[in-house]
Amino acid sequence: MPEGDTVWLHARQLDAALAGAVLTGTDFRLPALATADLTGWTVQEVRSRGKHLLIRTVAPDGRRASLHSHLRMDGTWRIFRPGERFRGEPTHTIRVVLSTARSVAVGYRLHDVTLLPTADESRLVGQLGPDLLGPDWDPAEAVRRLAAHPDQPIGAALLDQRNLAGIGNLYKCELLFVRGVSPWAPVSAVPDLPALVELAHRTLLANRDRWAQSTTGSLRRGDTTYVYGRRAQPCRRCGTPIRRDGTGERVTYWCPYCQPGPAPT
Repeated sequence: MPEGDTVWLHARQLDAALAGAVLTGTDFRLPALATADLTGWTVQEVRSRGKHLLIRTVAPDGRRASLHSHLRMDGTWRIFRPGERFRGEPTHTIRVVLSTARSVAVGYRLHDVTLLPTADESRLVGQLGPDLLGPDWDPAEAVRRLAAHPDQPIGAALLDQRNLAGIGNLYKCELLFVRGVSPWAPVSAVPDLPALVELAHRTLLANRDRWAQSTTGSLRRGDTTYVYGRRAQPCRRCGTPIRRDGTGERVTYWCPYCQPGPAPT
C-alpha cells in the first residue's frame, strides 16, 4: 500500500541508485512527455513529499528540472542493472525508464507524471500540509489544520493531504481503531487530536524502513493490521465482526463496538 512511508522508502532507494549519476537515456511512455529527453542531465537527489515523489535533475548548462510522480494505489519503482531484463511487473505498465551507467530505474503504473522546473515544484506540492516523514514535520501545525474544519469527518480529514501529508486508507483505518474513534465522527468530537497526530507520526516512522507495513507489531501474514483488510473477521480486541464501507481508494474498515459513534447505515 503506497502510503507516506512506502513513498519515503521508494525515494530513499531511488536516491541511492541515481543520485550523482548522469542519465545515459530516458524513456517516457506517456503522451504528454513523449518528446521529453533528459539524457546528459545529472540526478541531484530523489525526495518524497507526503505521497509524492520528486526526482531532481540538473542539465550541463545549469537548468534544473524535477520529475514528479504519484504512486496512488498501484504504482511502483524498480531498480535494475544496466542490460538486465525488466521483471516483476508487466512491461506494458511501464511509464518511465531512467538509465545511468550503474543502474536503471523503471516506474510502473505511475500517476500524475509531470516534468517541470524545480523552482516550480510548489505548484504541485506546495498545498500539502506538514509531511509526517519530512524535515518540515510540525505536529502543532497538523493539529491546527485538522481543527480548522471541526465538522469534517475525521477519516476524511486524515486523508486530506492539505492537513498532514502521508496518510492513506490503511493508516487512516488503523489509527482510528487504536484511538477508539469512529471514522465518521466530526473532528471536533475527537477526544485528543494531538495524541492521534503523534500516533500517526510514530506509526509511519516505525514502518518507513521496510516494505511490510504493520500496526500491530507483528510481521506475520494476516497479523499485521487490526481492522484494515479484515472485513467480517473478529476484532482483535472484542471479537465483533469488522465492517467495511466504500470501494476503491476510499474504503474504510472499522469495529462498530470499539469505535462507537456515527457510521453508515
